[in-house]
Amino acid sequence: MIDSEITLKKLEIFLAFMETENIARAAERLGLSGVSVHRALHTLEAGIRCPLFIHQGRNLQPLPSAHTLADYARDIVGLTHKGIEETRLKAGFGQQRLRLGTLYSLTLETVPRLIMGLKLRRPELEINLTMGSNAALLAQLQTQQLDAILISVSDSQIDPQRFEIQPLFKDDIFLAAPASSALIVDGPADLQDFRSQKFVSLTEGFATYHGFTEAFQIAGFEPEIVTRVNDIFSMLSLVQAGVGYTLLPGRMKKVYEHTVRLMPLCERYQMRQTIALVFNRNQQQDPNLLALTAESRMYARGERPR
Repeated sequence: MIDSEITLKKLEIFLAFMETENIARAAERLGLSGVSVHRALHTLEAGIRCPLFIHQGRNLQPLPSAHTLADYARDIVGLTHKGIEETRLKAGFGQQRLRLGTLYSLTLETVPRLIMGLKLRRPELEINLTMGSNAALLAQLQTQQLDAILISVSDSQIDPQRFEIQPLFKDDIFLAAPASSALIVDGPADLQDFRSQKFVSLTEGFATYHGFTEAFQIAGFEPEIVTRVNDIFSMLSLVQAGVGYTLLPGRMKKVYEHTVRLMPLCERYQMRQTIALVFNRNQQQDPNLLALTAESRMYARGERPR
């Protein structure tokens, strides 16, 4: 077996010394101390079990054996770096492409802001955007079909040991009604007053569907749902057309603001979503995800992309 004193790090230090022929210059290049370089060379020589250097005064002079080792060490270190790079690329790490998943509702303001900042940091990066429900996006992240997702973590079971979670903002849930509705109130809305009304809803798996179900459980009645849809914009269009009422996060206020009215809920129905960036912990050093995390922190602080 290869002696445990022979490591890739020591071979890299050895090559730096062979190229500079000076311990101090090799240490400066590698950001190490001269003592660390000298110790690495000494223990590498012990591991090889033959002389590599002779002392000339205070300097080390490479022997022919050292030059032979250097020829092979360049191949070893170079091949190792290439293998690591190919392995990372195979795993989707460090590519010039980021597969980002998001809720439909976040494409209004959050996603454009994050992408704009991300492109300033990494202009060469291609961003593939996938929209879907909380459940669908989390499933795609778990199977590595997506690199990162923007979802409501309030409505999802997420393993903090496996996934990194970077909160962006919190959002309250409102009752949405057609602007022409006679049931619109200026203060908080009581769901009991809408017991006889028709509702539209998202399908199961969406973050807002979870809140919708919970609110009516508290109200003590099952709403009459006339249709279920797969995206929040379609649901808003149905509300605007007078098909029914629904529950929506506050971030949707800007859509159809003149034709749809969002009313705050009474205290006992009030709920809040936490929107966050989620990605695999074992990829947290990926340059693309580092840049996205930095932009997410800026967004959470209310800062604009620089």
